[in-house]
Amino acid sequence: MAEVLKGKPVADAMNEMLAPRIEACKAKGVTPTLAIVRVGERDDDLSYERGATKRCELLGLGLKKFVLGADCSQEELLAVIGEVNSDAAIHGCLMFRPLPGHLDEAAACAALDPAKDVDGITQGSLYGVFANQPVGFPPCTADACMQLLAYYGYDLTGANVTVLGRSLVIGKPVSMMLQAANATVTMCHTRTRELASKCADADILVVAVGHAGTVGADAVRAGQVVVDVGINWDEEARKLRGDVDYDAAEPIVGAITPVPGGVGSVTTAVLAKHVVEAAERALA
Repeated sequence: MAEVLKGKPVADAMNEMLAPRIEACKAKGVTPTLAIVRVGERDDDLSYERGATKRCELLGLGLKKFVLGADCSQEELLAVIGEVNSDAAIHGCLMFRPLPGHLDEAAACAALDPAKDVDGITQGSLYGVFANQPVGFPPCTADACMQLLAYYGYDLTGANVTVLGRSLVIGKPVSMMLQAANATVTMCHTRTRELASKCADADILVVAVGHAGTVGADAVRAGQVVVDVGINWDEEARKLRGDVDYDAAEPIVGAITPVPGGVGSVTTAVLAKHVVEAAERALA
């Protein structure tokens, strides 16, 4: 039976680590503050917003919400981003995506100050990830994978890690972060030839393709660590499923993250960490 790598202990440990840093900021007259920019009423956005709100309340972080209608104009959205950029009391900004189709998402991301980009949506933040420089912040989910592996004591130095997925949200940035931690990384995707064998060869497998059950028993091996980033709603079963077939993989591998309750439950703690780091940088 595999070790189940639950996210809650990771988030709890991060909360404990952040508490004195938040108090140190407040002692200097600064409350680390997050701005949430939401366009419309998407269910997944609202769910994440509730989690982020709860995390801010738990840690004593400031929170400002900017909510626009789904039919808002590009000018209205850019005006809100400009307000966030110019407000010195706001240290980090989370803008929910995807935006409605009539809006220019690339332009909206580019308008955000990278110093306040706590979820890796600007080119400045992506440069920071790829160059391993303290510019902006990596996407929260990618950082959550790293935090989870660190908490459970996995030494990445020299480890063979396969990342299945190539998006700028998770696959590419987490690959860069793993390399910065001295892992040897193989990037794969759904069109990779002999995909199952390449996944099974890895010491650690990170799966982020956005399709339920992509990785089955033929793509894993004994002793392997599997980090499942996928969150997919199974309408027939009426439950969330990961990109890994958990029931097939769990009896084989050495350790695996559950869905839900794994990587996803660490992301709001990472978001809070980024906000605190942004406040600390502003104070430096």
